[in-house]
Amino acid sequence: MPMPSPLPVRNGVGPTRLRVPTSGPWATVAEYVVARFDHLDADDLYRRFDTGEIVGIDGEPIGRSTELGAHRFVWYYRDLPVEEPVPFHEEILHIDDDLVVVDKPHFLPTTPGGRYLRESALVRLRTRLDNPDLTPIHRLDRATAGLVMFSARPATRGAYQSLFERRRVTKVYEAVSALPAEWDPAAPRIAGRPVPVLYRNHIEARRGELRVVVDDTREPNSETLLEVLGSGVSRSGRTVLHTLLRPHTGRMHQLRVHLAALGIGILGDHWYPVLLPETPDDHSLPLQLLARELEFVDPLSGAERRFVTRRILDEAPLPED
Repeated sequence: MPMPSPLPVRNGVGPTRLRVPTSGPWATVAEYVVARFDHLDADDLYRRFDTGEIVGIDGEPIGRSTELGAHRFVWYYRDLPVEEPVPFHEEILHIDDDLVVVDKPHFLPTTPGGRYLRESALVRLRTRLDNPDLTPIHRLDRATAGLVMFSARPATRGAYQSLFERRRVTKVYEAVSALPAEWDPAAPRIAGRPVPVLYRNHIEARRGELRVVVDDTREPNSETLLEVLGSGVSRSGRTVLHTLLRPHTGRMHQLRVHLAALGIGILGDHWYPVLLPETPDDHSLPLQLLARELEFVDPLSGAERRFVTRRILDEAPLPED
């Protein structure tokens, strides 16, 4: 069970928890925090202890003189930076007492992280719906658009989370890639394999690394079924391949890695197959990956649930005349 926070959500953003060592060269908890955040102004950090802004698990303020070892964790609110607004907005497709389903745009993170705190789907929705208990049941990368489910209250959260843990949710994605030079619509093959393609490999996410690591010497732990929706010319004039993806597992960056491995890396992907230098978001070419459908049996009512995105991929091939 996650450790409960003694502080409530504020302005849609939850407090931060910091682990404090029980021994070390610091006499007090405050000294450790000042050393831990040596890039911040020490006087301002001590002021936050003096004004009761740093609390323990019981919610009681921790003073400047509290000895090291008195608390294993402390909680506090981060100073929120000025954020450039993400100029795209989530759409609520479904809402009831237990479940919220949204259609997330490209460039908006699901949860706070890095330079995005208030500009995340979670914080926006908590504020919009006035519901501090709102919590994502699964996540999409910031670059990926489409369907995300949120739990609306703790009492029923576990029932929906277990659907993903037990792989009881059918997920369908769309992607657009540059058309392979050898593409033959009369005999469609991808990386020499006839369509549809069932692709497997071993993916490992490592702490501190942006990209996952593929290890072809290990037993596969990820699997995606790839079908072709069509090919042609997109609105921007690109010659493209439009695919439908049915992941049977949910590894980090799985779809991006699998398509890159098959030689049809997703348009707009700056991470796979090659990690490109970080640049400002290019709103003219978002990652052409869309979480299109979610389908499951509701664990509370037993009803069949199916949600479908209203978004489209800009680079999908135009219909033939």
